[in-house]
Amino acid sequence: KNKKNFFMIQNIEIKNNKLSNIIEIEKNLNNLYNKNILLIRSRDIEIPLKEIYFIDRIKVKKKYPDTLIINIFETKPIAIIFKDKTKYIIDSSSNLIPNQDLENTDDLHNVFGDEAEKYFISFYKRLENNNFLTNNIKNFYFFKIGRWDLELKNDVIIKLPSIKIDAAINKSIELLKREDFKKYKIIDLRVDGKIITE
Repeated sequence: KNKKNFFMIQNIEIKNNKLSNIIEIEKNLNNLYNKNILLIRSRDIEIPLKEIYFIDRIKVKKKYPDTLIINIFETKPIAIIFKDKTKYIIDSSSNLIPNQDLENTDDLHNVFGDEAEKYFISFYKRLENNNFLTNNIKNFYFFKIGRWDLELKNDVIIKLPSIKIDAAINKSIELLKREDFKKYKIIDLRVDGKIITE
């Protein structure tokens, strides 16, 4: 009997999952038990986990004779997005995730606008690449013409254009540092070469 069970999977260890549902992970991997560990391939594990929220990728290690060790690499929740009057979380891979009972969602940005979910992550990365302090942003507003407004935590609104976006982002960073711009609540950079303030 022992000979027969040798190299049959008896243990599955899940590591590094913080957001993805451990019960769902275990349930989806349940059919791996008592299968030959030598014949298991990564895709045999990846496919059942593909639809689980926040899982980006996995790394599998075989601990012979009978244990699989699965390291989970997760996406990061970035914002709360409102679509069709329903609240979703959008993660760092642009996945829309039905509202989960996550801790610390107060730190997530709010995103508004039709089809904003299609463009948000690429725009967010653009802000980060230009060293805009994204943790100062409270709300993102997307307009179908392809531009964004940023509402900061200090209630300042920055209106960005739909073209030459990187230049406008860098200009906004410069203006936010200037003392003479601290009195303004709106910085409008939609027109190339002009700064309109209120």
